[in-house]
Amino acid sequence: MSDAAIVARGLTRRFGALTAVDAVDLTVARAQVYGFLGPNGSGKSTTIRMLCGLLAPSAGEIEVLGHRIPQDAEALKRRIGYMTQKFSLYDDLTVQENLEFLGAVHALPRAGARRRIDALLARFWLDDRRGQLAGTLSGGQKQRLALAGAILHGPELLFLDEPTSAVDPQSRREFWDALFELADAGTTLLVSTHYMDEAERCHRLAILDRGRLVADGAPRALCAGLAQAVWLVDCVTPRAAQRALEGLPGVVAQAQIGAELRVLAERGRLDAARIAGHLAALGIEAQVHAGAANLEDVFVAATLPPRQAAGEEHAA
Repeated sequence: MSDAAIVARGLTRRFGALTAVDAVDLTVARAQVYGFLGPNGSGKSTTIRMLCGLLAPSAGEIEVLGHRIPQDAEALKRRIGYMTQKFSLYDDLTVQENLEFLGAVHALPRAGARRRIDALLARFWLDDRRGQLAGTLSGGQKQRLALAGAILHGPELLFLDEPTSAVDPQSRREFWDALFELADAGTTLLVSTHYMDEAERCHRLAILDRGRLVADGAPRALCAGLAQAVWLVDCVTPRAAQRALEGLPGVVAQAQIGAELRVLAERGRLDAARIAGHLAALGIEAQVHAGAANLEDVFVAATLPPRQAAGEEHAA
């Protein structure tokens, strides 16, 4: 199908009457950090499980690293790594024992596995934790150990399913530094997340909603291509301004950011003067100016309910 790391066409998965993934097309280039962004239940985890051969699709075609999936799923296992948000560690084994066990699972030669474990423990600041039970590690330490285990056998492709959901911001930053080191060395990474700052880090990003692919592109390109306009409302009472704008035709979404109100509106239907005038008529003095689109705006616009996305007026 392609020399890309991942190609999926019409990927679909049904669970009875529920369509969890609905005709998704994906192309992931090699040595790329490709992000999956979407709300809970959007189909991210189900898609990843199909791509790595753990779940058979109901329809569609998949090729991963040249292997047809699910037909060649067994052969693919030796070339990929998979890290889930639960980290998949054995709490009653030490850090060293966890990695030794994974080395045996992958049938790595003992001497080579020992050198690889030593290198990974040093790289992920776990060398002084070798003898510590994995269950007693902090969240960030468990995350680093799980990543070391996922790449112990040197996979060409790494799947990470919301791997930073249980760690602090500093650990997330360090984790992403490690991911880009892997990408620079030639590893392809597919990472699902619900954090906007992580999504912005990806080379390319897919947004999933209700099982469908609703946006796909480089984060900057997605922001530049946003169909809606962004208006920033500066006033003393942003909550009152938000309530006042809820019934105004053309307003798509709003969010208070600090003392400022961020308004997503249909392009050409609303401008700064009309928003300010509408607020002034209701006794709210405000300064309104254009804002630059960010990834959260893209996400909100892409995941709007169909009727609202189509621009239909909603009642005040």
